[in-house]
Amino acid sequence: MALQHMRIARPVSALSKSCEMYCKGLGLEKIGEFTDHDGFSGYMLGLEGLPWHLEFTQCHAHPVLPSPSNEDLLVLYVPEKDSWLTTCTNMDHAGFARVKSFNPYWDRKGVTFQDMDGYRVVIQNMHWGKL
Repeated sequence: MALQHMRIARPVSALSKSCEMYCKGLGLEKIGEFTDHDGFSGYMLGLEGLPWHLEFTQCHAHPVLPSPSNEDLLVLYVPEKDSWLTTCTNMDHAGFARVKSFNPYWDRKGVTFQDMDGYRVVIQNMHWGKL
């Protein structure tokens, strides 16, 4: 079976704020949304041509609190140094906090950011490829 597309879904505490932060920080766009669909509302963020997107949700009837761990990471590889620096600056300006990574590997060639719910995003300055 070939993977066609991947969705990474996360409950958030403030739907609009999370959407704004990730769009501004990572250059994503809102590619879909739903309101009160069986008690859930959400936004999908991505870019044309990406094989993945993020979905942020809120449950109105039974709120689900975000519960990420220090190792719950979204890792994005940006091999070109200037683009990597720009992305890191955009994350700063979007309101993400720079944090020391729980696993020191990610601090060697990357920067770990944390959003208001504690979810972590690593912007890694390297090319991803087969090991």
